[in-house]
Amino acid sequence: MKMKMGPKMKKALNIFLKTVGVIAVAIVLFLVVTSTVNVISTKSETAKIQSYGQLVPVDGKKMNVMIQGDGEETVVLLPGYGTASPALDFKLLIDELSSHYRVVAVEPFGYGLSDGTKKERTTENIISEVHEALQQLNIDRYVLGGHSIAGIYGIAYVNKYPNEVTGFVGVDTSVPTQAGMDAKLPIKGFAFLEKTGLVRLIKKVGSDPYTGLAYDEQTKEQMRLISNKNSNNSTNLDEMQHIASNFEGAKGLTFPKELPLIFFIDANNTANQGWQQLHEDQIKDSVHGKVVSLPGSHYLHHTKYKEIAEGFKEFMEQAK
Repeated sequence: MKMKMGPKMKKALNIFLKTVGVIAVAIVLFLVVTSTVNVISTKSETAKIQSYGQLVPVDGKKMNVMIQGDGEETVVLLPGYGTASPALDFKLLIDELSSHYRVVAVEPFGYGLSDGTKKERTTENIISEVHEALQQLNIDRYVLGGHSIAGIYGIAYVNKYPNEVTGFVGVDTSVPTQAGMDAKLPIKGFAFLEKTGLVRLIKKVGSDPYTGLAYDEQTKEQMRLISNKNSNNSTNLDEMQHIASNFEGAKGLTFPKELPLIFFIDANNTANQGWQQLHEDQIKDSVHGKVVSLPGSHYLHHTKYKEIAEGFKEFMEQAK
């Protein structure tokens, strides 16, 4: 039996539908505004970004590399995933290391001032591109290191180019066997947030990630500008798409036994079960291996740069 709506029910339904319609229109208008502001702001901010480092030809594109210091030994640093400006992000650590070493901060495609690329962000492609950049600069003997996901790319790199890498230093680096890296990530959702300008809005109303850190104000501002430019770009999103497969591909790899190997890890890392043991397992067969636990955060190089630089220098001298 078909139920008939009375006048009151019809009125209530009409009010509900109108309310939903008004909310939907408001959301659309809001997204139009945030999208427009994002496009205009990005264009304006890009003009304020100051160049640093040097652009190196790689695979028909330009990769930005910053070199500081003139020491006899070279240290090459790779960034963690999504780091807006690797060379500036590593600045505090680079300043400490460059008094003893020549420090080379590589900004892979999609990062910093480097071009983007449509080539898949597999580990193989990423490390081959980094290697080509170093070859272009005639850098063929160096300690390799980096932050976070650089642990995944780094372990593949040292196995592919064992005659070039003289050591590895990790700053809270990822481990192939850590849990949860096979999770499916909402790539389209991240792309939507960026395209609509919601990422910019979230950053605007959120806390400043550089508050209290030792960066000078100009560096902080440049990192903010580059972050807005690079956030969730297509190259980074493709790398995100490959995170699970890149971790899976690294599971069968180990660091060469004779390679000096030191990890600086976050003592407060509770998100990853057995974080220290995972790194201890990586050095268990190393002739020169060490794990140093420091209180801080995942971005240890933001606050413990002095301890990392000094600890690395002492370790490498002992490993000779």
